[in-house]
This record gives sequence, structure tokens and C-alpha cells, in this order.
Amino acid sequence: MFAIDHGIAQKWWVKPFVNLTRAMPLDPTRPMATRTLIKAVNEGNTLVIFPEGRISVTGSLMKVYDGAGLIADKTGANVVPVRIEGLEATPASYLNSAQVRRRWFPKVTVTILEPVKLEVAPALKGKARRHAAGAGLYQIMSDLVFRTTPIDRSVFDAVIEAAKVHGESRVALEDPVAGKLTYRKMLAGARVLGSRMAPFAPEGGAIGVMLPNAGGAVVTVLAVMSAGRVPAMINFTAGAANVLSACTAAKVETVLTSRGFVEKAKLDRLVAEMSGKVQIVYLEDLRAGIGLGDKLKGLWNRRRPLVKRSGSDPAAILFTSGSEGAPKGVVLSSKNLLANAAQAAARIDFGREDKVFNVLPMFHSFGLTVGAILPLVSGVPVYLYPSPLHYRIVPELVYASNATILFGTDTFLSGYARTAHPYDFRSLRYLLAGAEPVKEATRRVYMEKFGLRILEGYGVTETAPVLAINTPMFNRFGTVGRIMPGMEARLEPVPGIDEGGRLYVRGPNIMMGYLKADAPGVLQPPEAGWHDTGDIVTIDAEGFVTIRGRAKRFAKIAGEMVSLAAVEALAAEAWPGAMTGVVARPDARKGERLILVTDARGATRADIQAVSKAKGASELMVPAEVRVIEKLPVLGTGKLDLVTLGRDIAAEEQAA
Repeated sequence: MFAIDHGIAQKWWVKPFVNLTRAMPLDPTRPMATRTLIKAVNEGNTLVIFPEGRISVTGSLMKVYDGAGLIADKTGANVVPVRIEGLEATPASYLNSAQVRRRWFPKVTVTILEPVKLEVAPALKGKARRHAAGAGLYQIMSDLVFRTTPIDRSVFDAVIEAAKVHGESRVALEDPVAGKLTYRKMLAGARVLGSRMAPFAPEGGAIGVMLPNAGGAVVTVLAVMSAGRVPAMINFTAGAANVLSACTAAKVETVLTSRGFVEKAKLDRLVAEMSGKVQIVYLEDLRAGIGLGDKLKGLWNRRRPLVKRSGSDPAAILFTSGSEGAPKGVVLSSKNLLANAAQAAARIDFGREDKVFNVLPMFHSFGLTVGAILPLVSGVPVYLYPSPLHYRIVPELVYASNATILFGTDTFLSGYARTAHPYDFRSLRYLLAGAEPVKEATRRVYMEKFGLRILEGYGVTETAPVLAINTPMFNRFGTVGRIMPGMEARLEPVPGIDEGGRLYVRGPNIMMGYLKADAPGVLQPPEAGWHDTGDIVTIDAEGFVTIRGRAKRFAKIAGEMVSLAAVEALAAEAWPGAMTGVVARPDARKGERLILVTDARGATRADIQAVSKAKGASELMVPAEVRVIEKLPVLGTGKLDLVTLGRDIAAEEQAA
């Protein structure tokens, strides 16, 4: 039996097929049709149904009707997920020419996965059960989209395939200095530049990349990949000691950068300190040696990498933020990066009509994977801007570029909200935030001033990076969304913490392993594939993850475990818009005491005590001391530099 939309069934060219098959037209105004289908399945009939209720008009997974899930739940029948790809690119497609590049004979693939049972909690009844059945079927369908997306190939090969599917003349990159760059020019440039990489590292070795968010940075990363080397993304805001430690861990002997960037970013001192340890190579010098013959050769061979690499080979090395200690090298394979891109694409509806505005630096895992690789392999143009701190300029450029997707942290988003005109973000469809908790004040101003929901996500460098995300269909304020498809999660109990546990995750996007300065070049893979996030979380019955705090960021006061992140959340309500950090210090009487540092002028302990009382929070969450300083130390990603903050407070106490 074939379930078909009532409107489609009425079309003259469809009616003959309806009459020849066991088709049942479904009308949303006739809810009793679901019962008829349940009866048919219970009688032993096989049912074919599009759970989205219609042919996709976006090219991505749309909403899944609860009724389709209810049929599977009520009958106990197996669900056989099927994906049909390629027909959307034919001239008869429902998608317009802006959404898809049409072709007469596109490759059509039909993938049929193994049957699965829809799992719904037995205790649920009525509407709650119907909703849970729909959510369960959506999970099955998003898993289908993820599992049928090719990820076992190199990133460079995936970009070449995207150019083939979407057209080499399509704009891939744009920035305010170099302008627009098509796939053709980008791939040709990567091929030409890649031919100059051999002297800087052996095949499979690491080459440092220290560049701002710009088209040239993406071309350089692709060039290193094409040459069979691994780009190690240098965090130029981390300070010379951390940068050199990172280079030691990854065995980086050469760092690629630009004279113009070094001059404008005032990195002369950093480069001078690095020069004695690693070779600094300027892109301007490499370009000077490229002639017309090299360019023509690169254009001719643009569809082939210089060195063939597999999906299991290392593709990039990123470094942990250093917010809690010395940075570690995180080795990510092409399969890791493409898996995370596929996971995001299975949950977020986006396509060729979108444009990503990326202000997050590419030494940040979100800036590299979600802000560059995901759109490039999906045919979505990327507008790159070098600094997220230009609070007046960024909203203007979002408006001018007609961007539809913007990424940011709470710190950056609150900065944009203060200066942006209410119409600046008119074109945005998605506003995604991560790296730090989104404050209620930030959510409120974006909803009231711009009419936008902030979709909060959660990721770590080791998961390439997205681990969980809220989506338009499944969004719950106060959480970071649901675990990505294809991933497993488990919670380990933590002594002294009653609610939640320490989160461990496993999946295709989990890193290959760590590189550490005390064992340069030695890959240390996660044990049995499980990564310890170090975060204490809870996961509710619907799969939404709530972060309670870092395992390292709990203080034991009078025998009770207190989350420093929870104290910072109270401070955010006491002083909206201010930056706040909490540090635990030894205390002879209670074990530990909390010191809160903020840039909120006139802040007092009484302020946070009042908020704590109003919220019904424990008295132990009220800091023993509140200190007001002009500026708190931050990392290049906008996150608070907890190491420096703790060191400064300890130094002050010793001096006293």
C-alpha cells in the first residue's frame, strides 16, 4: 500500500498511476486516515509512506509528521528507511534552479537500510506518546541521511565533488578584501600553491598555518591538504609559549603566514619569538615565484590532488584552547571532519540558497569544520571576516552580504546586539551559538530586537567539533540540544554530584588522538574510541543535553560540590552583559572558597546574594568575595582565560 498526498493524487498525470496501484490519498483535514493505515498494516500489508508528508522542497530533511511515527508505534511494524538521491537534480524537480543545479541525466541512488524498531517509552500515553513516536521516527530519518552521506574520502576530494555537482563557476568564498572566489579559482589556486609545499614537511607531516579568516586562508589549507601534508592551525592569540608548545607537540617545523597579516594584526613580536624555533614562510614570497605556466598547469590539474589521501588519513591538527592548561594537538582525519559535516547536514535544513557568514577563526574547530568545510562540501557560499570583535562592522556586513547563517559565541553575539540596527539581521535564518553558555539576556534581546531564536549547540575540538545541537524542530532553551546522529553517549557517576554524570562520547567524528609536547609526534588515541569530555551533564527523556559544568570546575565547600559555572550563571543575571569568572581557592575552615571576578562596575556580594535568594539557590553558591576589575583575560575565541585568571588571583594572594 502506498500513502500519497491528497493534493498530488488529484493531479491529472498522477491519477492513472493511483488507479493502477494500491494508493491511499492522505488529507491533513481527515485525521481518521491514520487509523485506516494502522488497520491496513495490522492486516499484514506493507506500507510505503513519505513521513515528511510531501516531496522535499528544500533538498534536506523536512519535518516528520507524528502520524507516520504513530503508525509504526501502534502496529509494532519494522521501519525500513529508504533514501532516494539524484532525482531532485532532474528537469522535473520540485526544486528551483537556485536550489539545485539541474542536469538531464544525474546519477540516481536508492539506499535501503536494515529494518529498525521504533522505540517509545511504554509509560507515555496520548499526545505525549504521539509526539515521542514522531520524534523517534525523525531520529531514524536523520540517521538515514547521515549514514547515506559519503564520508570515507579526503576533504579535498569532497570539495572537488562539490565543485562538480554545483558547478565550478559557483562562488565558494568571499571576503571584504579579495572579493569573490569561485570553486574553479579556489581549486586551481590550491593546486598551484600545493606544489610549493614539499620542502616544508615530509608527506603526512604537519605544516603550520597562521592566517586570518579570509579566502586565502582556505586556499592555503586546501593547498596543504592537496600536497599530502597536514595543516596545523596555529592560534596566534595564544601567546608565544603556547604557540611554540603546540608546534613542538605536532612536530611543526614550518609555519605559513602573510606579511600583511602580521603587520595588521601586530604579530611582529610573536613572529620574532617563533623564528628561532620554526621556519616562517610568507605567502607573498611563494606567490612571487609562481609564473603563468604554473597557473595554467594548476588550472588544468585542479580536479586532482597532488598526493592522493584517504578518509582515514590525518586532515588537520587543531589545538585545545588552553583555557585549563597547556594546549594539546587534536588530530582529525578527513573522515572525522566530513562525518561532523554530514551530522550537521542531517539535522539542519540548509542548501544552495543559503550563505554562511563566518567570523570564527579557523584555528577554532567550529570555524574550520562548520564555518568552512561544511559549506564548501555542500555548495553553500561562505563570507569570511577576520575578526569577531568588530561589533559595529560585522552586523553591517551581514546585512550587505545577505547572509542567512551566522555563528558566534555569547560574548560576540551580545556585542553585535548592542550596536546592530534592528534590520541588520533581516536575512538570517539560523543563528547558532556555542563555546560558552548563552545568557538569557542575550536570547531575549535577539528575540525582541531582531525576531531571531538563538540555537545553542555544544562541541569540543576532539569531536570535530559539534557534539549536540538545538534545531528549529527540536529546540529547548537552557539545553545544548540533542546528541548528533551516529554518536553514542554514556554518563559516568561523579562522587558528590547527585544529578547527571561525566559525559563520554564515541562516534565517527571522534578525533584520531592527542599530540602532546612531552611526546612530540606520538599519537595518543582515545581508549576504545571513547572520548572523555570532562563535562558534567544531564540527558533528559527526549535526549536534550544540559551542561552542569566542567568536572574540573566544581568546588567542594563544607562537604558539598558546587558548580562554578552555575555561580557564573547567577552572576550573569545579577549583572547582565558583564563578563564574570569564578575561581576556587583553598580555605582552612570550609575546604574551598569562591572568588568572583567581574568587570561590572559597582558590583557587590549583596547583588549576587539577592539573585541567589530569589532563585532559591544554595547559600554555598554565593561567593565569599566579589572583585571588580577593568578587564578580564580572554582567549582568541572569546572564552574566559581561566588559567590566567586563576594564576592572577593566586599571585595576588601570595603577594598579600
